[in-house]
Amino acid sequence: MKVTVDRGVCYGSAECAHRAPSVFAFEDGYGVVRPGRADSGDDPRVREAAEKCPSQAIVLAE
Repeated sequence: MKVTVDRGVCYGSAECAHRAPSVFAFEDGYGVVRPGRADSGDDPRVREAAEKCPSQAIVLAE
């Protein structure tokens, strides 16, 4: 499962980077998926980050 962060929705809480630092980083005031980690959508920490994201900017897709 693929994971992305919609920068048009993200408002920079950095929740994702705190919940799954091996997958997400905080750059230029926004959450981003680390290079090479886009296929980490099945990781339970990534799913939790998506559920808890206050702006609902994390997208999980097949």
